[in-house]
Amino acid sequence: METLEKRFEQHRTLIQRLREGIRQVVVGQEDTVEEVLSALFAGGHALIVGVPGLAKTLLVKTLAALMDLKFSRIQFTPDLMPLDILGTTLIEQDPATGEKRFRFVPGPVFAHVILADEINRTPPKTQAALLEAMQERRVTVEGKTFVLEDPFFVLATQNPIEQEGTYPLPEAQLDRFLCEIRMDYPSEEEEREILRLTTREMDRPLPQPVAKREDILTLQAFVREIPFPEHLLEGVVRLVRATRPGQPEATGTVNRYVAFGAGPRAGQALILLSKARALYQGRAVPTREDVERMALPALRHRITMNFRAEAEGITPDTLVQELLERDFFSP
Repeated sequence: METLEKRFEQHRTLIQRLREGIRQVVVGQEDTVEEVLSALFAGGHALIVGVPGLAKTLLVKTLAALMDLKFSRIQFTPDLMPLDILGTTLIEQDPATGEKRFRFVPGPVFAHVILADEINRTPPKTQAALLEAMQERRVTVEGKTFVLEDPFFVLATQNPIEQEGTYPLPEAQLDRFLCEIRMDYPSEEEEREILRLTTREMDRPLPQPVAKREDILTLQAFVREIPFPEHLLEGVVRLVRATRPGQPEATGTVNRYVAFGAGPRAGQALILLSKARALYQGRAVPTREDVERMALPALRHRITMNFRAEAEGITPDTLVQELLERDFFSP
């Protein structure tokens, strides 16, 4: 049996290949790449918020190509129906016998890596079809259940600018995303490089695979084996509880501006993301730095602010950053 150290080195080598493969295609966006890969390694889904044109689709397609996984893109629109995502059953006739039979035609959800583009542009009924598949890892069509093959990774996007004609995700559905990633504009140097590269070639080929499906499944299982220090676990518990108004750990800011704090799933997400981020950074055990780095992605979409907060411009990010200034994670 391979030792934990040897398996760690194998996974670290694989992660380095994935990082290098992404850098060959995607310019910059190091924080986004780190958070997306951490979510993938942790076995969860990610919601990414960013304006159009920041290479979200390119990043996900590149990632799927590097892992030799089936990729599917779903463009969410107001007229998209649940069966457009899940698939439908057709009646077909045997040309030889004339016998009619039912045949299920899988929808785009039957893939390993899915880009759910502008998920808030479709009505809640269609949103729920995808979100149920994300949670249950299976779909039911006309009473028949189909299991989705692992790994199953959904990256959903939202445009933070245009809100007209959108259907914001309810808090219970947002909670099914392991993390919410904020994708920002590239730096001046990165933007210069993007323009230089994208105006020379009509089509840049995706990189060759560096991993197989089994490698990713093994890596995801390994993340859960990574030990998590007890003092960090206690800090995660205190941090999550501090987001809930009325709790002893809550600050005056929390009591004043928060309607509902993060639930226990937030702590689970933060621990898994911290483990995955430590592995991404080449460490066998998470540190305080990993937990604090992943606190915003894990918590921001799980905290509901009240009307007073909206009026005064207080956001979940503001709140979490204030809480991180407290000493939650000392041994």
